[in-house]
Amino acid sequence: MYLQNLQQDEIFVSSEMKSLKTLTQIESRRGLENAIISNGKIVNVVSNSYGHIPNQLFFKKAEEMLTDAQLNFHKRTINKNDRSFITDFIIDDISQFTVKNDKDVILPMLRFKNSYDGSEKTSGHFGFYREVCSNGLHVSQAEIEFSIKHSKNNTHLIMPRLNNLFDKFLDNEFYTITKKFDKMKEFKIIDTQEFVKAILDKTKLFRYECSDKNSDPSKKSREVLEILNYEALLLNEEPNLWLGYNAFNAVLHNTLKKSFGQQERLDKKLFDEIYEMA
Repeated sequence: MYLQNLQQDEIFVSSEMKSLKTLTQIESRRGLENAIISNGKIVNVVSNSYGHIPNQLFFKKAEEMLTDAQLNFHKRTINKNDRSFITDFIIDDISQFTVKNDKDVILPMLRFKNSYDGSEKTSGHFGFYREVCSNGLHVSQAEIEFSIKHSKNNTHLIMPRLNNLFDKFLDNEFYTITKKFDKMKEFKIIDTQEFVKAILDKTKLFRYECSDKNSDPSKKSREVLEILNYEALLLNEEPNLWLGYNAFNAVLHNTLKKSFGQQERLDKKLFDEIYEMA
């Protein structure tokens, strides 16, 4: 069900690099000669040596990698203000893994990022997609190696063959880290409010209390608790560390205003702190 309703933002928006002097009729200082225009808006100012990488080139090249590797996949695309973009390729094949519950399916995922404002490195990495919460989990350490050649008049993308990289990921990291998922699931949470407070004290992701004068859980804290309790009911389980991690992950991706890179770093930090409790 979730794979049929993935977010599908338009990521192939018009983009170009134009001379600032042409646009403004004013001289610009060295190193800031050109503007990157995305969907009719100036989103970045760059030097003459900068090689603009349009989404049409990068993401279509990434998709070719998966097609060449003969992998079955579903796509999710996200566009943040015509400035930064991702395409998630969720691998839908025999590699799917369940965390001791047939309703809790984990799939391998490949995420590719690009940005026109310089906020994200043009890159790719392995991760996981969890159908129940429909979020990406970025606890994987495996990066996808590729090189980008920048030049004044041309930009070439040189990407590897994905077959060996994906097989290596499945053989090593995929099954290693899903064992950690299982271990987290075995650790029950007795007091969910104390659990949420403890994680927020360690990560400083946001404040647990409403205010200095009101010690009740804040709106974001209540959201974590609601997701945790809802998933426990949905999966017919007691609250546990695995569900706790995913409740935080859902709020991180859907409520907090963070860049893709910040989401990934905070995701790993949350995972490490919660896994330590197991």
